Amino acid sequence: MKIIRTTLEGCVVIEPAVHGDARGFFYESFNAGRFAEHGLPTAFVQANVSRSARGVLRGLHYQWPNPQGKLVSVLEGEVYDVAVDIRRGSPTFGHWAAAVLSAENKRHFWIPEGFAHGFAVLSEHATFTYQCTALYDRAADASIRWDDPALAIDWPIAEPSLSDKDARAPLLADVAPDRLPSL
Repeated sequence: MKIIRTTLEGCVVIEPAVHGDARGFFYESFNAGRFAEHGLPTAFVQANVSRSARGVLRGLHYQWPNPQGKLVSVLEGEVYDVAVDIRRGSPTFGHWAAAVLSAENKRHFWIPEGFAHGFAVLSEHATFTYQCTALYDRAADASIRWDDPALAIDWPIAEPSLSDKDARAPLLADVAPDRLPSL
């Protein structure tokens, strides 16, 4: 397992060791011992799977209070995955990091608690997995506008297909301070 650091402290890309031959491949998508060695979480309480078509953008989502850390990966297709630091008082508040996740590269992206998360589908469709450190909490569910000019995320699609929730999400500057995590 290889850990690739991003520009955001705590957000890392995890590249598993893949063993394959003409019959197919095998890799560990999670190993508590190896994750613990790298300071990554070892307890997940909820796992989700979504499937989306090309051009769909989901995000930027987070929970506050009751934040979720997310270990995300793609089983089929390819996405551009983004994490945004929304922790008040963080030296990287409002900064983002991105990774291309695909069935081909088998990479995972760890997004710690206190970060917003979103992804855009680059392939015909994508099957996306999330392992979460906290249960979904409807009352804590929140989002930030995907195209917030202050964030200046370099999304690879200009006119994404959005849910109503994502289309109406506020700019980060318009989110009340008590609805954002802090250091």
